[in-house]
Amino acid sequence: MPPLRATGTGPEAEDPVYAGQYRLDGRLGSGGMGVVHLARSASGLRLAVKVVHAEYAVDPEFRARFRQEVAAARLVSGAFTAPVVDADPDAGRPWMATLYIPGPTLSKRVKRNGPMAADEVRRLAAGLAEALRDIHRAGVVHRDLKPSNVLLAEDGPKVIDFGISRPYDSELRTETGKLIGTPPFMAPEQFQRPREVGPAADVFALASLLVHAATGRGPFESESPYIVAYQVVHNEPDLAGVPDDLVPLIRACLAKDPAERPTPDAIMARLPHAPHDSCDGGESCDGRGGRGGPPVPSAVSRDAVATRARVPAPRADPGAAAPARGVPRRRARWLVAAAVAAVALGAGGYWALSRADALDPPPRVEPTAAGAEWQPWETSVPADAAGEGTVRAGFCAYGKAALYCSAAGVQAARIDPADGKVVWRKPDTAGRGGTGAPAAPVVSGGLVHVLSPDGGLLTALDPASGDPRWTRHVAGYAGRVYHAGDTVLLVAGDGTVTAIDGATNKERWHHAVPGQRRPVFSSFGNGPVYAVSPDGSGRHRTQVLALDPVRGTSLWQRTVDGDLTPVGAGPGGELWLTAADTDNRVSAVVRYDPAARRETRVRLSAPLNAASSVARGDAVYLLSTDGGLTAVGADRQLWRLDTAVANGSPLVATDKRLYFSAADGRLLAVDTVRGALLGQTSPRLTRAGRGYLELLPAPVAAEGKVFGAAPDGTVFAVSDHDPYRWR
Repeated sequence: MPPLRATGTGPEAEDPVYAGQYRLDGRLGSGGMGVVHLARSASGLRLAVKVVHAEYAVDPEFRARFRQEVAAARLVSGAFTAPVVDADPDAGRPWMATLYIPGPTLSKRVKRNGPMAADEVRRLAAGLAEALRDIHRAGVVHRDLKPSNVLLAEDGPKVIDFGISRPYDSELRTETGKLIGTPPFMAPEQFQRPREVGPAADVFALASLLVHAATGRGPFESESPYIVAYQVVHNEPDLAGVPDDLVPLIRACLAKDPAERPTPDAIMARLPHAPHDSCDGGESCDGRGGRGGPPVPSAVSRDAVATRARVPAPRADPGAAAPARGVPRRRARWLVAAAVAAVALGAGGYWALSRADALDPPPRVEPTAAGAEWQPWETSVPADAAGEGTVRAGFCAYGKAALYCSAAGVQAARIDPADGKVVWRKPDTAGRGGTGAPAAPVVSGGLVHVLSPDGGLLTALDPASGDPRWTRHVAGYAGRVYHAGDTVLLVAGDGTVTAIDGATNKERWHHAVPGQRRPVFSSFGNGPVYAVSPDGSGRHRTQVLALDPVRGTSLWQRTVDGDLTPVGAGPGGELWLTAADTDNRVSAVVRYDPAARRETRVRLSAPLNAASSVARGDAVYLLSTDGGLTAVGADRQLWRLDTAVANGSPLVATDKRLYFSAADGRLLAVDTVRGALLGQTSPRLTRAGRGYLELLPAPVAAEGKVFGAAPDGTVFAVSDHDPYRWR
């Protein structure tokens, strides 16, 4: 049903009466990009619903940014930001709903009461540094941290308004000539190199914001934004009036070079001690020493509530303080998030709800094979001597009740999936590792197959000891080495295929494949192997052949329109393929049923630059380079999710979940039924090398666990049944 509209001639005449299923009861405020309305959920929760102005709803660029805002808000939703209840960025009037939370913005607080007392500034610094740490761990850069985007809620500051935020690796770039942000709180690189803005820009903004809180003005002041921009880039900050013990830290945060600024973890470690309350009776003080707004908890006090207990410990800067230990932090964050949230809109207002009993508890999930006693673990695959210019990432596979990984300097390593112990590790003594990424091992014929990074040598290792059982020189096949169950297929330059037994290295068959000039093979489980190649007609048609890999006999053959790539096989033997357009974008999903000899095709609403595609059951899932995740069924597109993860790893699908990794080492889980993000781990980049990682390691799902491999060489395991608890 299209949204009803108010009548009249005033500006409210275009206000919708509904946003999705939520009836909008009244305006809470408005800003340059839209309006915030009060609403209620079906269970009676008060919500703040942001609805964009009609003029921006027709702007494709704005819609793309709003989708990214929604995705970023969902990713960082927690104790320091706004839990998103619902959103529809594709509606006629895009909207987003969060819980309703009372509390003034920092801007209004300073304007009303004047500068904050020194202890309040310290507590504010601790709370915001912790907020930025969690935002950055989610892979998001805010880019517009300022007093009007900080809400002073009862339990601490909340960072709000992710309207111009973006992931570190986002493909949605700032246009040349456009400055996005608020000049007094922008970092030098936002003026000079807006396409290269990273987490350090938020640290610069945090320092400017703290100066404003302590003095009522910023470190760079002028009525002209152009003069402010010049001062930010060239001048030293004015820190007069800032508490003396905060001056060195704030000056460090305002360094012109982003690399010289401390991280949020380092800020928390260097902050002077802030008393929990300097007023009598447990109330907070306003900027003039009187009783005023709510207290802002320090990092120490909040750690007592939301502590970090599960192994492994989260990463921090070497100088950061050791975190407290107690209950799992993810659960603590869930409980805190249940009590607080915020919604932001340009220069509009911000509101929240303080009701710890308002949210439903996390959905009950059944334990899986991981077991109730099993604990997540973390280990490292690369040798300690891996060079600074080396890509350290581990590429892993599961088989024979173990995890096998390869990495720079490591031919292969066996890891115990129960506790992460490295059972054996074989160095790459051949010296062919280079700085590129190795291929993941393959368990074939009961052995662990490892292809050298240069593609010249295939080695089969004993899974128990790691000792070589056989080797084969395969340089003549130029990397055209394919595994299909217990068979290895080697494709020569003339298209002739040699099949060898994965256990013994003995030849099984040797001949050309009918209709295939130089076949590319795809295998999905223990069934047929599928060969595809252009049909040679020049009319963008693909020859598809199903082959028995053991005998080398053809099972069926078909010519299909388009440039096709197999992505999976269904439970009934049907083959799923993606069709690419002339720009190599996925334009359709094709399903072929060989038993019925029937082909169905679902065209996408818009072509995708797909980074990864996978089929599972009756659907195909496509992860695009801009972070969009799309599900396509046999007859229609099912759902789309903005993950805010650009250029992610290959997708891994189970019956109800999708798993993939981000460039910062995060592992993400998505519900395949609802198209909803279920959880993600923290980034893992501390020990990363500097080499270019052409392909991110794909996660591995097996035996009730999900194994992630981060670019820093870390391999870790989490349970597959509670992604919302991942760390």
